[in-house]
Amino acid sequence: MRLARAALARLMEPQDMAGLALVRAVGPVDALGVASGELDAGAALEQEISTLLAEEGGVVSWPGLAASKRRWSPRVPDLAPERDLDTMKRLGGRVVVPGDELWPKQLQDLGLQEPLCLWWRGHAEPLPVLRNCVSLVGSRDSTSYGAAVTGDLAYGLAQRGFTVVSGGAYGIDAHAHRGALSGAATATPTIAVMAGGVDRFYPSGNEDLLRAVAQQGAVISEVPPGSAPTRYRFLQRNRIIAAMASVTVVVEARWRSGALNTAHHAETIGRIVGAVPGSVHSANSAGCHRLLRDGGAVCVTDVGEIAELAGRNGEAPAADRAASAQEHDGLSLEDLILLDALPLRSASSVEKLAAVAGLSPDAVRAGLGRLGLLGLAASERGAWKRTRKA
Repeated sequence: MRLARAALARLMEPQDMAGLALVRAVGPVDALGVASGELDAGAALEQEISTLLAEEGGVVSWPGLAASKRRWSPRVPDLAPERDLDTMKRLGGRVVVPGDELWPKQLQDLGLQEPLCLWWRGHAEPLPVLRNCVSLVGSRDSTSYGAAVTGDLAYGLAQRGFTVVSGGAYGIDAHAHRGALSGAATATPTIAVMAGGVDRFYPSGNEDLLRAVAQQGAVISEVPPGSAPTRYRFLQRNRIIAAMASVTVVVEARWRSGALNTAHHAETIGRIVGAVPGSVHSANSAGCHRLLRDGGAVCVTDVGEIAELAGRNGEAPAADRAASAQEHDGLSLEDLILLDALPLRSASSVEKLAAVAGLSPDAVRAGLGRLGLLGLAASERGAWKRTRKA
């Protein structure tokens, strides 16, 4: 199974929905056989993939398995998973797959978009649980303000025992990793999620930094060694950065920024998003102000506020679970009203929920994010319903 997933990771691009649905339907070994043309696929499998794509991937129509196989076929001759595994072993790394002890369980929240495997350089020990991870992201061309704020936040979070997750890039990412390494109080102070293969630290200007991250924490990627960090792969890896952490904080971001893409992924899977305010005259803070204005983010200004947000998310300690009486204890009045408005069976749109609950659409979106984090609401293709837990 490990070998098959390693091969599929080279055959398919990240977030290839048809490929991921194929793996879900028949398992990685048979999926590799079908994708490489060694096994035949019948109409029943095609229908099962279509159902998975519609129900879990939000894909209404797709060109079919034959079209996907034509897309994958040019890469089949280059498949050499044993060579890729040997490369990782030579680097002192490994490949982890769902079900392994090292597999980050929070990635399951990505559903059908969960990575096929992770190529991993770093300590061979499980990554921290969801509530102990915070993602810090932002502009590559960060200002001195952004650098100072990120360094302070990352250092303070690491001192409190949090693991700081970021993307290893220039700017805010680099300051986040450096701050976390400086404040390290745990075995894994920081994690870098790469868009290319972990055999080459990219960008080259951050090589020493990323090498330190690998030595003290972890450098991971869903693409195999030798893979180039393309623009598409940068956007796809953002969903992993978002899923790894209970809270994603955008420190600095322009109006159109990859960091906003990470925030969107976090919102989609019900994670908390925080944004650091900046000067109204700074283009580097325009994206943060946009998140705050649209109601998709909570304003954060210090480590304590981020730690408080992280405490609302993820798995509570056993003592906390025993002490809590009801999942909805402590909800605000608006959240209770919204919870009552949520249907149990058929999902409802934000606009309809706003009308039923008598709340603004922005308040509904923020409330749905909070209810989603508590497991009381679930999203289905952009609409929401109450979970049975509620």
